[in-house]
Amino acid sequence: MHFEPSDEVTPISAARAKSKARVAAKALSAEPVDAAAASGAATGSEPGSEPGSAAAPDRMLAPVTYLPGASPTGSAGTGEAHQVDDSHPVDEYALVAVAAEAAAAAEAVEREHAEQVLLQRLRARSLSATEARTILAGTEIAEHEIDEVIDRFAELGYIDEGRLADQILHSHHERKGLGRSGVQTEMRRRGLDHDLILEKLEELPDDEEERAIELACKRVQQLGRLDDQTIDRRLTGFLMRKGYASSTVRLAVKAALASRSGSGSGSAGTSRVRFR
Repeated sequence: MHFEPSDEVTPISAARAKSKARVAAKALSAEPVDAAAASGAATGSEPGSEPGSAAAPDRMLAPVTYLPGASPTGSAGTGEAHQVDDSHPVDEYALVAVAAEAAAAAEAVEREHAEQVLLQRLRARSLSATEARTILAGTEIAEHEIDEVIDRFAELGYIDEGRLADQILHSHHERKGLGRSGVQTEMRRRGLDHDLILEKLEELPDDEEERAIELACKRVQQLGRLDDQTIDRRLTGFLMRKGYASSTVRLAVKAALASRSGSGSGSAGTSRVRFR
């Protein structure tokens, strides 16, 4: 091949060097490089830190302490939802146990108060189970506790219906002179058991007529000089209220009228009846 003397031949190595220089110039003009960032990348340090120092931003800050259940799971400003810290869940069984203990303590206080109320009434007089139940029903204790209190008082001897029945026999039959029917009515009024009432009535002596006559004769002495008709009416009502049968009342009134002295009203005043 023949070359003209005026043509200059460029070596290949020089051409390659010029090509690399043009590429580098274009890159610098398109994306300028931050000198500080480049310097940091060269030294291995974070941007903005002193040359030659290691990056440790977290170790230079004070730790943040969150309240229980308020610890965030994401960084602030990222919009991530926070979750509640349930590492210490509420013990529902413990709460139920505490509530049960408080309720039991309140029931114990109410029961003690009810027992004191019943004891005060028992100090005044004997009570039947029915009367005791009525008293306890006026307190704040539950129905099943009423039964428990009555059973316990019966075991301790505070409530004794047999003893109460004997007291009624003594006070109403012997002292007040009530007849069988009157005693039965009083026992029923006090709420005694039906079988117990029949059992105690069987213990009464069979002297109903004698007792009615004795009461009528005592009563007639208090009626003064009333006429026989008025005395008859008043004695009849008196003995009927005592619980004597009508046939027994008629017999006792007749005997009382016959026992009157100085009445001067017919043959009934001519005789005197004496009773022991």
